[in-house]
Amino acid sequence: MDAFVHPSTAFGITSQVVLRVWWSYLMWIPAAAVLGFAIARIFAGWLRLTRGIFLIPYVIIVSIFMYLYQRWSGLSVADLLRHNWIWGIVGALLVGLFLVRNILSQPVSPRAAGLPLAFDLFWSGIVYGGMDALLLSILPVLATWQAFSALGWTFNLPGKILVGAIALLFSLFVTAAYHLGFPEYRVRGGIAGPTIGNGVMSLGYLLTNNPFTAIFSHMAMHIAGVLHGPGSVMQLPPHYSQIGRS
Repeated sequence: MDAFVHPSTAFGITSQVVLRVWWSYLMWIPAAAVLGFAIARIFAGWLRLTRGIFLIPYVIIVSIFMYLYQRWSGLSVADLLRHNWIWGIVGALLVGLFLVRNILSQPVSPRAAGLPLAFDLFWSGIVYGGMDALLLSILPVLATWQAFSALGWTFNLPGKILVGAIALLFSLFVTAAYHLGFPEYRVRGGIAGPTIGNGVMSLGYLLTNNPFTAIFSHMAMHIAGVLHGPGSVMQLPPHYSQIGRS
């Protein structure tokens, strides 16, 4: 194993020394892709759980996965969130506006009211959106950046641009694998839409150097989906009424 100064944020703020071989960080990325695909395939594709019930195993499993990565990598979550946090909020507003406009362009469908709506906003909006951001944007970008920081690629501007491009591609890879697990994306419209949309959030994260951009914009997108039409908005899978039982 090689010793190197471990970045506590995505872009190289150093806090501690961790012994890790560089490529071991990259192994978490295909693991995230397999995990996302398996969750969607098993709980939505095979068991056909309703969205509210589907989120129970999804949230538990992804939370454990992210916790294990944080412990394994020695990542300082506090440093990660504090670094460039103002730009993270600005990025979340701009990216969120773009995503909400896309939501409003889709067909409207009935939504809940009263306490059920409040719960849906929390569960399918905030929690679901936050989990998606962690699995599809935060983990691939962080793991990529930490891996190539070990090789010294992120200490100059050309290297940062190259590693950022690689991180974006890995985020798209995890996003595509996750959505392929849902039957509706293999039947209706494919995975291009969600992959591009999440790519915008990951790019925003890379440009602002703060995870708030991806997390809050993803939450905003899901909240808008709950309010606009949880039965029709494509960003809120699963939708069993819109796919054939095959």
